Amino acid sequence: MRKMTELEFDQVVSVHLKEPWNGTRKAAAIMREQRASAIVNISSLSGKVGMVGQTNYSAAKAGMVGLTKAAAKELAHLGVRVNAVQPGLIRSAMTEAMPQKAWDQKMSEIPMGRPGEPAEVANVVLFLASDLSSYLTGTVLEVTGGRFM
Repeated sequence: MRKMTELEFDQVVSVHLKEPWNGTRKAAAIMREQRASAIVNISSLSGKVGMVGQTNYSAAKAGMVGLTKAAAKELAHLGVRVNAVQPGLIRSAMTEAMPQKAWDQKMSEIPMGRPGEPAEVANVVLFLASDLSSYLTGTVLEVTGGRFM
């Protein structure tokens, strides 16, 4: 936070909170007419626990949870469900490029003893978008292997 500029803060919040707000708002305008739809937002475990050096990202992802819950309340009576997913350590090019010390620290916090796979996050998103979750709205599901439970 000490080294982060206001511009850097604003850029990350714009990408990770303002644009999802715009997407949710525009999708909801269409879905209101259908009266049965689902929006799934992607937050991050960083939005729950905060991460050192990522005040901008953590704030935006925490904001995503508030956006999801408020939109869920606003749209529920119209048949539009709004939920979110908070992935934890998921195997990707970005996480594979992490310094080994950081990777090892995060791995030590995961009771399942392994990182998640992108398909595991996608499956949760698919569940939330499907009729299998027809009575879920305003819910935030953590896909973390038990980290920080």
